Parts: sequence; C-alpha cells; structure tokens
Amino acid sequence: MARKRYEDLRSYRWYGADDLRSFGHRSRTLQMGYDRADWTGKPVIAVVNTWSEINPCHTHFKERAEEVKRGIWQAGGFPVELPAISLSEPFQKPTTMMYRNLLALEVEELLRSYPADGAVLMGGCDKTTPALLMGAASMNLPAIFVPAGPMLRGNWRGKSLGSGSDTWKYWAELKVGNITRKDWEEIEDGIARTPGTCMTMGTAATMMSAVEALGMSLPASSAIPAADSNHARMASQSGRRIVEMVWEDQKPSDVMTEKAFENAITTVMAIGGSTNAAIHLLAMAGRLGVPIDLQRFDTLSRRTPWLADVRPSGRFLMEDFYYAGGLPALMGELKDLLHLDAVTVSGKTLGEDIERADVYNEEVIRRRANPLNQEGGLVVLKGNLAPDGAVIKQTACDPKLLKHRGPAVVFADYNDMAARIDDPDLPVTPDSVIVLKHAGPQGGPGMPEWGMLPIPKKILQQGVRDMVRISDARMSGTSYGTCVLHVAPESWVGGPLALVEDGDIIELDVAGRRLHLDVSDAELDARRAAWVPPKRRFERGFGAIYADHITQADKGCDFDVLMGTAPTPEPEIH
Repeated sequence: MARKRYEDLRSYRWYGADDLRSFGHRSRTLQMGYDRADWTGKPVIAVVNTWSEINPCHTHFKERAEEVKRGIWQAGGFPVELPAISLSEPFQKPTTMMYRNLLALEVEELLRSYPADGAVLMGGCDKTTPALLMGAASMNLPAIFVPAGPMLRGNWRGKSLGSGSDTWKYWAELKVGNITRKDWEEIEDGIARTPGTCMTMGTAATMMSAVEALGMSLPASSAIPAADSNHARMASQSGRRIVEMVWEDQKPSDVMTEKAFENAITTVMAIGGSTNAAIHLLAMAGRLGVPIDLQRFDTLSRRTPWLADVRPSGRFLMEDFYYAGGLPALMGELKDLLHLDAVTVSGKTLGEDIERADVYNEEVIRRRANPLNQEGGLVVLKGNLAPDGAVIKQTACDPKLLKHRGPAVVFADYNDMAARIDDPDLPVTPDSVIVLKHAGPQGGPGMPEWGMLPIPKKILQQGVRDMVRISDARMSGTSYGTCVLHVAPESWVGGPLALVEDGDIIELDVAGRRLHLDVSDAELDARRAAWVPPKRRFERGFGAIYADHITQADKGCDFDVLMGTAPTPEPEIH
C-alpha cells in the first residue's frame, strides 16, 4: 500500500482547507500556544488517556501521556491528549462492566468528531482495555495500545502478596479467627505499593496480554511493571510507531483478524487468564464482524497447555512473569499453535516479533514439554442450566470438585446472599452447590464480579476452602475456586437459572463440559409458566439505554446498536 500524503489525512479537512471554517481551527490552535509548524504536514495523533484521580491503576498516566507525546513529536506527529472516562475497577459501582460500553462509545465518537488521524490508547485497568479497543475498532483509524502495566508485588511479613487473590484468602482466615484485625490492617497497608494494575493474572493482566497477542500493542509491552523505566520507554516508542502507522494506513481491521483473535484466545488459555477475557474478546471481535463465538474458546482451550505459573491459578506474580521473559517467551513455546503470519502494530508479523524470545525462569513460564496442565485455563460448559453456555476457570478449581453432584442452596440476589450466607441455620454442607440469581448483565445490573460467592462461615470453620458455586455473574480475574460463571441466558430474563430451587440436584462435569439441573422437563415447564419477570430497574439516563441494548454474556455484553461493521458517516465540516 502506498504511503499517505499530507493531503490524504483526515486532519487536513480541518487544517488544510482555505476557507473560513479552517481559519477557526487554525486560529484556535494558535490560541493554545502552538505554531503552524507544529501541525502543518503532520498527522494529528489523539492520545486517549483514561487517567483520573479515582483510578489507582493509572496514577502514572499523567507522566506516561507526556512520554507518549514525546515519541509522537520525535516521529513528526502532532499529539493531542483527549481525556476519556476512567472506569476505576476498585471504586466504580455497581461495576465498571456497566460502563465499558460507554467508554467504547466515547472513544469511537472522540476519534470520529475530532481531527484525529491515529490514536494511542492508554488503558489497563480491567474494562478500559477492551473498551478502548472496541471503540478504536469501530472507528478503524490507525491505533496502538499502551498498557498501564502491573504494580510491583505486595509484601507482608516476608510474604509476597498478590492483588485480589490474597485479599480473598486472608479475608476467609480473618472470618474464622486465624489472623487478627491488626494482621489484616498490615496486609491492607502492604498489598498495593505502586502505580499499576493488579499484579496477579487478573483481568487487567489478562487483557493487556491478550491485546499484545492480538497484535495491537508493541511486543513485550504488556507485562512491564508500571514502575519500571522500560515502561516509560515503551510509551515513547508507541508514540513514535503510531505516526508511522498513520502514514502506512495500518488500521485495527488489518491487525485484529480472525487469526489474531485465535492467537489472543490461545494465549489467554496458556497464561491461565481471567474468565472475563471471553466476554471482552467476543465484544471486540463483534465490532469488526470477526466470526468468533464462545465455543471457539473451548476448542482452543482443549489443545493449549497451561504454561504460566502465576496467581491466582499458580504461585508467582506478574513481576516474576516479566523477568522470566514475558509474553513473547510464553508465545515462543506455543509457536505451532499460533498464526505466526498475523501482522502486528510493530509493522512485522507475530513470528518476527517473538523470534528471539526465550524463557529465563522455567518455574514461572513452563516449557512446552513440562506444562502445568495439558489444557488451558478456561472451559465452556453447556447443559440445560446454561443452554447458551457458561464458563469456569478449571486451573483455579479444587480438582476434587471438577466432577460434582450436589443439592442447590439458592439465593435470590446479592442482598439475600449477604443476609443469610453466614447464618448458622443455613442448610448447607460442603457438598452443597451455592447458586446466586440476578447477577447478570441485566440483573446485577452490569454483571458485577460477585461470582466468587463466599463460602459460609460454618463451612470455613470445618476447614473447607472451596465449594461449587454457580451464578450469572462474572468474577474478578484475581479470584479462584470452583465457580461457574456467565450462565446464559441470565436469570433476570428468564434463563433456566431463574428456575432453580433449594434442594435441586445440580451436576458439574468439567471434563465433560456439562452443567445439568436434574429436574424433569415437565417440572421446569411448570416453573417457567409460574415465573414472574422482575420489574425494570431504570426509567431514564444511561441505565435505561443500557437496559434496552445490552446483549447476553455469550455475545460479549456489547450494545446491539454498536455491534458489527455498519459504517457511520464522517462528520461534515461546516
């Protein structure tokens, strides 16, 4: 493809024309202290920054944005920083998942409505990564992703602490009196010490890894700790590269192909990644019309070994993973399972990107001949309880529970569970199957990360630390346990989960990919006839838009009006 000329750029319509409207664009840019030489003959690069003072994962993005802009200037571009909604995983309620599509829509419209020729997408905190990629894919301008990077490991009394995973672990120990309140406060003080995302293989690390494997960020970028000086250099390198991508007209649709999505899914399986990756990658593929469905995840999982010994499935943390060789080293062990001819934003193929990669610590990143498991982490289940599918992270389960049959203990919603879960009279045993309803895309609302349902206190006191738990919720990628998630259709819209009653026998067979409610069809038909739909939650605002347009988990929870590749006209410049 021939390189673009200055006159071919979108921004030329704003800056290059000899008319009254362009006079306004130029004079207002001069108003901000720029010189004509700053933009003339140069592509305008939107630096989409999800920094905010409520997002600890992105604390360093003020500085990183300047480093990105430095690279853009160096390569002969004109950077323009555009703030976007931050989606802070720890703070935003009911869940950042409810607002993922809002950020995606904002990114698409920012890039459409302003004179952007290309974009640097700055994200990392869980939902920011897929949202940025979804919006950029729909706009389909040259784009590159700058990952926030993980924070450094936590510390407590000589022990390494991992985000989320150790929170759940020590909370259970606090509940049963094995640690003190003072211990708990010390853990609170030491678990999060630097800027960056969760340093376990949670959703943030998983999605940053998936985007690198997809080819939308620079090689070896996803695991660089946020506090490492290599991270700043990567930001500037990304700024330099996006300018070249604009002249080359390398767009997301050129990179995010079916082959690239298979590479990303395969990588997620090998790292024991978050179950949330299924929802996000489905949504991203849907924006480009790439024919990926939920079953593809299971097909690729069956052939992909689990190689990354990183919490919550394994022992180590992202800092260890980076110094062991990072994602290129892991993908180097999977070459026969990857499409090495897939192009990446580096300007090269994936095969070229990982050609010289090697593993430097074979405990953290296993060699292909010595996997942690022969199959990948994520498994897709189907059955009469989940006709459209459910997922489970088999690498984070108690192996004894991978095939299980037990009676249901049902909670109508989160508040019901919170009120009764530790009731000494709750009719629950270690063999019970805990079921939570109304936690899906509509029911949560926003499909909150409630899926790691708490184990009842009286069961914890028996020394039990895992049980089979089923919901239409998601769970944090830092969570663990035998948790069946994303049950589709969800209970709020009348999926079979809505019909489960206390005492019903539920069968889980992970190897058989089966989730079955042992209740006759006639009885289920009778329950369905008696089922009363819940009342609508929202009558106005974004909540009403969300309720009208959200799809189910097996479709990626995108808005139906945002899916697909139907074109939206470029703005008229009057």
